[in-house]
Amino acid sequence: MLSVVQTYAVALLQKYPWLTGYKPTLERPFFNIYLWEKFDYAATLLTNGHFIPSQFEFIPGKLPLSKFPHVIAAISAYYLIIFGGRAVLKNTEPFKLNFLFQAHNLFLTTVSLSLLLLMVEQLVPMITKNGLYYAICNIGAWTQPMVTLYYMNYIIKYIEFIDTVFLVLKHKKLTFLHTYHHGATALLCYTQLMGTTAISWVVISLNLGVHVVMYWYYFLAARGIRVWWKEWVTRFQIIQFVLDIGFIYFAVWQKFASDFYPSLPHCGKCVGSTTATFSGCAIISSYLFLFIAFYIEVYRRRGTKKSRLVKRVRGGVAAKVNEYVNVDLKNTVTPSPSPAREKGRRRD
Repeated sequence: MLSVVQTYAVALLQKYPWLTGYKPTLERPFFNIYLWEKFDYAATLLTNGHFIPSQFEFIPGKLPLSKFPHVIAAISAYYLIIFGGRAVLKNTEPFKLNFLFQAHNLFLTTVSLSLLLLMVEQLVPMITKNGLYYAICNIGAWTQPMVTLYYMNYIIKYIEFIDTVFLVLKHKKLTFLHTYHHGATALLCYTQLMGTTAISWVVISLNLGVHVVMYWYYFLAARGIRVWWKEWVTRFQIIQFVLDIGFIYFAVWQKFASDFYPSLPHCGKCVGSTTATFSGCAIISSYLFLFIAFYIEVYRRRGTKKSRLVKRVRGGVAAKVNEYVNVDLKNTVTPSPSPAREKGRRRD
């Protein structure tokens, strides 16, 4: 199969020699096109020079949401607005907002994909030249383009708060999983920016990949399009956190051993402040626990009323944030399985 592809590629290049200029390289993995350069030009042009990615510097205290009191104020305002808004709108009719909801999800899936591609373009040459350990533990991995992307991803976390605003306006229930995740993620991104943790790209790139799929799914569901891979949205999130945990626990051990107990076996030092290292580990660990608990509750306890109700929600249980919370267990009647199906199950 590979030889057939190679033969076809050679024939294509012979017929169209100009295509040789688009051959992927380690420095430019996306068909020899330097995405960062294109992004830098476009962002500079669109912002009239107010934001030039190639000249960006993360300066704590001078940039929006770069001071801890401002971060806490923003997250507190988020909780005040959503819970206060839910109380104020309790006796009103739910808003539809389907077009705005679609636009919101389409925007987030597009931005997530763009940031992911820009980040992969930086990571491929870094890892191939210096190795994986360098990329997650060396200060050399804290490059100017990566910091720019980290900060952009951080700001996007506050835009994602709008997810919950839609839930409140639509009169959908708010779960601890959803509300905790949004606030904690914004705090997580802030601590890692302040702590210069080189391993940040692992968590962020995996999260961006999941968000590309997740927000695209929400967009399709809002348009009434059903997809076969709905359950995999939740699975991808759990896989993401498992990988995060593996990398982060490794980095935490390197930090702990090298800084406090050098006699213990370890590979070397790992850059990043102690506060950022251990707070990041705690937050990611809590995510994994919550998502696995959710998955077991709905998918493994198949006979419960909650499991049956959630699976009947349009879009399926994979929409754990925007659809799952819509289920009212007390006031919703769940049709029992048909006698024929029950009879078939007894025979099995």
